[in-house]
Parts: sequence; C-alpha cells; structure tokens
Amino acid sequence: MKISKRAQAVPPSATMAVAARAKELKAQGVDVVSFGAGEPDFDTPQFIKDAAIEALKAGKTKYTATPGIIELRQAIADKLKNENGIDYKPQQIVVNIGAKHSIYESMQAVLDEGDEVILPAPYWVTYPETIKLAGAVPKIIQADKNNNYKITPQQLEKAITEKTAMLVLNSPNNPGGFAYSPAELAEIAKVLEGTEIYVLSDEIYEKLIYGETEFVSFAALSDDAYSRTLTINGLSKSFAMTGWRIGYTAGPIEAIGAMSRLQSHMTQNCVSFVQAAALAAFADKSDTVEKMRAEFEKRGKYMAERLNDIEGIVCPKPNGAFYCFPDVSACYGKEIGGVKIAGSMDFAKTLLEQANVALVPGLPFGCDDNVRLSFACSMEEITKGLDRLKKWLNQ
Repeated sequence: MKISKRAQAVPPSATMAVAARAKELKAQGVDVVSFGAGEPDFDTPQFIKDAAIEALKAGKTKYTATPGIIELRQAIADKLKNENGIDYKPQQIVVNIGAKHSIYESMQAVLDEGDEVILPAPYWVTYPETIKLAGAVPKIIQADKNNNYKITPQQLEKAITEKTAMLVLNSPNNPGGFAYSPAELAEIAKVLEGTEIYVLSDEIYEKLIYGETEFVSFAALSDDAYSRTLTINGLSKSFAMTGWRIGYTAGPIEAIGAMSRLQSHMTQNCVSFVQAAALAAFADKSDTVEKMRAEFEKRGKYMAERLNDIEGIVCPKPNGAFYCFPDVSACYGKEIGGVKIAGSMDFAKTLLEQANVALVPGLPFGCDDNVRLSFACSMEEITKGLDRLKKWLNQ
C-alpha cells in the first residue's frame, strides 16, 4: 500500500533511535550506560501526581475548551507576567500536548509553502522536520564553536531574505547546553525590527540555568519583540513531566487563534486531568525545581571537566539545559577497535557497540564534529560511562 511522500521524507528521531538501541542491548543483559535521553531522571513530584488523581476522582475526564481550561491559561499568563515580565491575556495562550506539539502547531499556523525559516545550528533534531512539514524551507546558520555555538547578529542579518518568515531560537539550547545572554538576544531583536519575521522562542529549559547565567524571554526584550514572538514552554523539563505531554504557546492573538482552530481538528484539548496536574505545578512555591536544577548543575560541571581531561575531546562548560556537547572531531580518521571513525555517526555507533555507552551523534543536530551527552542520569552512571569512554578512546 502507498505511503505518502510527506511521511516517507521524515526520518526517525536520532535521539530516540539511540535510546531504542540502548534498550535493546539492556534487554539482552548488557550493562549499558545511556547518555542519550533528553528527560530528567527524577520522578514527577508527588503533589502533581496527587492533583491528577484527585481530578480523576472528581470526574474531570471530559472534553475541555480546545485551548485549555481558563484556569490553566490564566495561571500560565500569571507565570509569564510574574516570572518573565511578559503580559499575555488567557486568549493569547493555547495549551498543547507537549512543547513538541506546540512547535509543530505554531509552524502549521503561520508558515506557508516556500517560506524560509532561519535555523541556527546546532539545532534540536525535530525543528527541520516540522519546518518542512509546514511546507517551508530550513535555512541553516552554522554557529561558530568559538562563539560557544551561538549565532551573531551579523550572521542573522546576512541570512534574511524577502522569503524569511521565521527565526527559531532555543535558549537554553538542546543540544548545545548553552544560553544566550540578555545582551546577545537584544542584539538579535534589533536586527529583526521593521521586518515581518516571527520568532519561535523555545524556552522549555528556562529553569535549568547554571553559574552566572541570566535567563530572559525573547518577548520581554521590547514591544517589537513581543509583537513577533511565539513563546513556547512546558513542564516536561522543569517538573520532570515528560510523559504527561503538556506544553503551551503564548503570542499574538491572531496566531494563537489559528493554532486553536488547527488543534480543534487535530487533537482537541490537552488531557483534562493533566491540566489539573499542571495547575498544581504552576501553584508550587517549594524548592522542588531548584533541588533538581542544583543537582543538574553539579553533574554538568563534573561531566564537562571529565570530558576535557580526555585527549581528543573539547567540551564547553554547559550553562543551561542538561547536555554537554563536546567536539570529538580530533578522533575522526582514526581506527578504534578495528573500526575507522569517519564522523559522529560512526563515533556514537561504535562506542555503543564496543564500550556499551550510548550518546547521540551531532550530525542530526547540524554539527557533525560533536556528540551530545545528557547528564540527566545519576553521578554513578556518569562516572562509569566516562570511565568507559576514556578507556575506549585510549585504545
């Protein structure tokens, strides 16, 4: 039977492929250390689970308004105003089934065939595919590793054409583990003034910043930035709610209205009792998130130091998200365990098969010189995995 050209053109997620192979080996009894998955290893806080259970007991299992219950959209609006300095009305917010859904739906709502979307590399593997599924064309800007993998205003200005419809920004960044400073973002915002270019600002890792890093929402930079920004966020990373599938988009009312109309034919509402759980998360005043953030910071510092101690690896210190993104290209062209390493795909595959360490190749992120290691795992696993990596490279 026929499969659509659209579906055939979409590759499987590189991150999920690594995780699947690692699980396959584990099922065979192999002791695999996995640095692949991009989700917290912490459990969802109990008070959030309890809120969902109570909602189920209360019969909150029916359809809700497509963009989300008004109480949740108001809670999101309050959060954005109080924490991020952005003033959105509930009508400017749509609750989606995870931030991945938010990204897909926002692009479907505002992009047309032939539009160009500026995408800085390194980028999350899903961005190019969602751009292409909207009929648009990814226009990749290769960021300089000497600028910590962040694009410059000059690069952005040079990339803009009459077809440019959107800039995708992800800060803190997956896979790069970096965050743009407020000053750097302000310079980018200045370049866009006077244009009709949307900014899709993926802020899912905003709570996970380290050291002296300061987070700022792109929409909070100026009135102009506010007018063009689709702010995307969720609870997966901050409250360890990856499997709950809840995200949200805030932005210009016309775009949010279009997203809501699409969603009404696509998925209807986000799961009713998950919305109740999200309300509990937004009401949280404890140090739950801070405890997780502090542990991630400790792990990230340790992982980067260990990686930089391995000959042939250069790793920037992560200041956001929970990833290290080392340059391993000095290993390319060499033979390890009888296998010649030509790029990041060979590096990741051979490391997994020979040393039972799973990480993600950089090629699907737009940076073949690099690999991504998640430190969303225990310090014990990090130590064991890095010991194996070092031994493998010393062959």
